[in-house]
Amino acid sequence: MSKIDELVDLMKKKEKKDEDKPKNALLWVLAIIGAVAAIAGIAYAVYRYFTPDYLEDFEDDFDDDFDDYFEDDEEPAKE
Repeated sequence: MSKIDELVDLMKKKEKKDEDKPKNALLWVLAIIGAVAAIAGIAYAVYRYFTPDYLEDFEDDFDDDFDDYFEDDEEPAKE
């Protein structure tokens, strides 16, 4: 009777190992996707940090022109 119990236990252990493999594979796939996403996020952050902000320069020029336009109108007229 003990040989049969040993065989049943051995079969149960083998079934448990087979069940763990898909979970382990899924874990590896999710880990790889997470690593790729983290690297892509870091690369994008570095890109944004080193890329100059052209809009800021445009806004500064626009404000200067805008102020100059209204300064001319505020001068009193000479009679």
